[in-house]
Amino acid sequence: MSDLDESRRIFLLRALAAGLFAVSPQARAGLFGKVPRELPAGKSIYSISGELHVNGQPATADTLIVPGDQLATGRGALAIFVVGKDAFLLRENSQLHLSGDNLLVEGMRLVTGAVLSVFGKSRHHVATPNATIGIRGTGLYVEAQPDLSYICTCYGTTEISAASDSANTETIESKHHDAPRHVTADGRILPAPFINHTDEELMLIETLVGRTPPFALFDDSYGGPRRY
Repeated sequence: MSDLDESRRIFLLRALAAGLFAVSPQARAGLFGKVPRELPAGKSIYSISGELHVNGQPATADTLIVPGDQLATGRGALAIFVVGKDAFLLRENSQLHLSGDNLLVEGMRLVTGAVLSVFGKSRHHVATPNATIGIRGTGLYVEAQPDLSYICTCYGTTEISAASDSANTETIESKHHDAPRHVTADGRILPAPFINHTDEELMLIETLVGRTPPFALFDDSYGGPRRY
């Protein structure tokens, strides 16, 4: 059995045992109906629950998402999609703008809402109304509000800067959600709790781009899987 097949098996076992997403039963049923695996070339969307618009148009399972697109989800929605070697889980009431060249995402701006992302080895940058984040090969969860941003470096290294004070910068090196942060509108970077995302979700979106997270769901050295 390949590493990815084993990852899919563990993912399904954990999902069935503990529940996967904080969404409606209908959404969970739709996701459990398919085994996660790497998406084929030319396909972006793994799953849409609820309303997703891409560049102002309703998205379908056949919609191709590329850098330069603007995405918006409605109330109660959840969209899981891939662009190149990056994968995203976009939560309800979110606005996300992607930038880059061809199929390579170089940056994204989360105007409002929440997104869980896993990135390939190339450098990326993420912006919210209150923060900028430089990343490379990282799992990242971000929530954006007008006066507060939440940033969890799930694994990897990030450099977080306050938008209102670019000199206020903190480098985060994380193995397993080690140092979540809040960034405030007045430029403070503060410790924050671990909230609103799970290891199972990270495993799912990494699988969609042919990777596995750098942790094991059943590895007791991490104190077990993390969930909100």
